Amino acid sequence: MTDSTALDPEDRKIVTLARSARARNGVPEGAAVRDETGRTYVAGTVSLDSLQLSALQTAVAMAVASGATSLEAAAVVTEAPAAADADRAAVRDLGGADTPVLVAGTDGEVRDVVTAG
Repeated sequence: MTDSTALDPEDRKIVTLARSARARNGVPEGAAVRDETGRTYVAGTVSLDSLQLSALQTAVAMAVASGATSLEAAAVVTEAPAAADADRAAVRDLGGADTPVLVAGTDGEVRDVVTAG
């Protein structure tokens, strides 16, 4: 368990945004990423017949499509116990192996902070 109140305010912000995306859209996961300029990209799980993306993959794709060249941090709100390997790989592809990935429960409490690597 990580004390969410001890998080940097910008990290707390992306966790809150991820939680809001999950709740607003009624999807299994919400995610947010922060790029090298401080811009944030928020997404939920995409589940279509022809396209399946996790919330974190979708947030990374949105950042790339908007011209981001790197990531400072990522957050995912999920019931899963850990960030999926494919999610960490997407963050790593854009942000590098040392990019922190905050994993929070549906209550918004950060359970773990791992690197994308």
